Amino acid sequence: MDRVARMLLLVAVFVWLLDADVCNGATLAGQTVPPGATLDITFPIDKYFQDYAAAGGNPRPTTGHALISFPKGFDPARTWPILIVVSTSDYHRTNAMDAPFYQESGISESWIVLAADATIGPREDSEAWRVALVGAALQLLHKDWPQSAHWPVAFGGLSGGAKRSGFLAAMLASTNPVKICGFFLAGINDDRISVAYKTYHPPPSFLNIPIWLSSGTGDSIAPSFKNEHVRASLVNTGFKHVRVESFSGGHEVDPAQVRLALRWFRQLGNF
Repeated sequence: MDRVARMLLLVAVFVWLLDADVCNGATLAGQTVPPGATLDITFPIDKYFQDYAAAGGNPRPTTGHALISFPKGFDPARTWPILIVVSTSDYHRTNAMDAPFYQESGISESWIVLAADATIGPREDSEAWRVALVGAALQLLHKDWPQSAHWPVAFGGLSGGAKRSGFLAAMLASTNPVKICGFFLAGINDDRISVAYKTYHPPPSFLNIPIWLSSGTGDSIAPSFKNEHVRASLVNTGFKHVRVESFSGGHEVDPAQVRLALRWFRQLGNF
């Protein structure tokens, strides 16, 4: 091996060790945070969130299940934005089932990707059930890393998950000082964020949250003209940063658009 090759190898090893050392020093609920990979974790749910989830006759969830993807080189002493995955209720889908749509893009853009569910199913998959589990999962992070309470949070959803994202965000923003920095909404054909805003009355700054509407050119469920209607409705409500972007595809999440949206949220949020 010549001198240049040896130097390149040493640099590569040094960079790998640096990343490994940083990540190996971070733990969550007693588990080692994996560099550039996903932690599959179960955790106890606080009584407050149990009560919230059980509203309307749902069973009381005592244990949560979360898939949490971490960027390479993760260090909890730094600020890391979090993308919360929200799935549709159709076909009994859970948030964890939709997590793979976002994980690779999130990791590549240095975001944490979080999908949280309970270890039991609800009688009714309600907004209260979903937001309680999101809150419980965020509390898990805040317990070990108190500074994470100030990290930016975005929501990502497809179809019914996109519609539900607005309600979860508005509910959180109206009761907690959560810094919401973006919505990635794929395959959406109806503006539910405006409804959520008018229902839960989050702070006026909620209207500054950037919204990326992702539209597949072959999407028969949420065709492009529906996305334009959603955009017009959001702007009419007072949302200041709304984009409609199309891609060659159907009713699905496009990873390239996820990456672009996460970059846009960073740019507007300056984090």
